[in-house]
Amino acid sequence: MPSIAEQMHLRLSQSLPTTSLQVIDESAAHAGHAGSNGTDFGTHFRVQIASPLFTGKSRVAQHRLVYDALQEFIDRGVHALAIEIL
Repeated sequence: MPSIAEQMHLRLSQSLPTTSLQVIDESAAHAGHAGSNGTDFGTHFRVQIASPLFTGKSRVAQHRLVYDALQEFIDRGVHALAIEIL
């Protein structure tokens, strides 16, 4: 089964036309912090993404597109999502 980061990458690439996309699991760096599940993976992610859909949109609107695409993962326990629009 693909990792959560791989599943998130797939969902984003299916939901948004991307020119650059990286999903990084940073959970191990947050061990013991709020939202950590004790496994050091699957709770804290960084998304670095570029998409032509972001052009002309506010930062909030850009982030909303990413959050909307990943809502299922947030509902399943992703605690933190850092979004970097490239």
